[in-house]
Amino acid sequence: MAGAADAATTLVGRVLAGRSGALANRLDLAGIRTKPQDFAFLIGVLAVAVLAATLLLGAGWLSVIAAAASPVVAMLFLNIRIARRRDAFATQLDGTLQLLASSLRAGYSTMQALGSVAQQSEEPSASELARIVNEARIGRPVVAALEEAADRMASEDFHWTAQAIAINREVGGSLAETLDGVAHTIRERGQIRRQVKTLSSEGRLSAVILMALPFGVAGFLMIINPAYLAPLFASGLGIAMLAGGAVLMVVGGIWLYKTVEIKF
Repeated sequence: MAGAADAATTLVGRVLAGRSGALANRLDLAGIRTKPQDFAFLIGVLAVAVLAATLLLGAGWLSVIAAAASPVVAMLFLNIRIARRRDAFATQLDGTLQLLASSLRAGYSTMQALGSVAQQSEEPSASELARIVNEARIGRPVVAALEEAADRMASEDFHWTAQAIAINREVGGSLAETLDGVAHTIRERGQIRRQVKTLSSEGRLSAVILMALPFGVAGFLMIINPAYLAPLFASGLGIAMLAGGAVLMVVGGIWLYKTVEIKF
């Protein structure tokens, strides 16, 4: 059994050859320590399991749709993990900078301070800072490593931190005081961001309700009167109407997302 799984994983790796880099990057951003071929193999197993389960339940052609949706669900899972990891990094950044400034005041060098904070921090800050330290130890400029970490975490605040360290290394001065100033600015931005999020929460809730309402109504009708919706699944016109409705739902979802999205 293990040999068959290994062979299947190897086959998936060959299929993904040349295209696994993007998936590996997504897995890295999500903090999932799994090879791309292993992850793709698991998605394939999930799709087969979903197909078998839905066929046993008599779902018919919907089984194929459910199985085909498995990779989409897996990518959605990755995107959610990445977003949560980035949000956690942004939340921890203020405390991270305070620890870094304290270490510098204690007499540590920049690299020593980064290493010390990496040991004291929680994930994902710990792994990101440790990665910066490791890259710097093998000869990469520390500012370049900081900028890349900011790109990975999609953190404009950490970009400011990297730029502050870069300027301090060129002109000198107290890096601890500079980081205190950056941390203060980040705290104020965080307060404003939370206020804006609170004010826009009603709009986001309305968007969720509007997107979920058609599925809720359809589910309710299928429970109390399945024959009422049967023509939609039994005729070409009905399927075309469902497809058109799905397209309109996607367009409406994008429009609602853009309406409640506030760039800060």
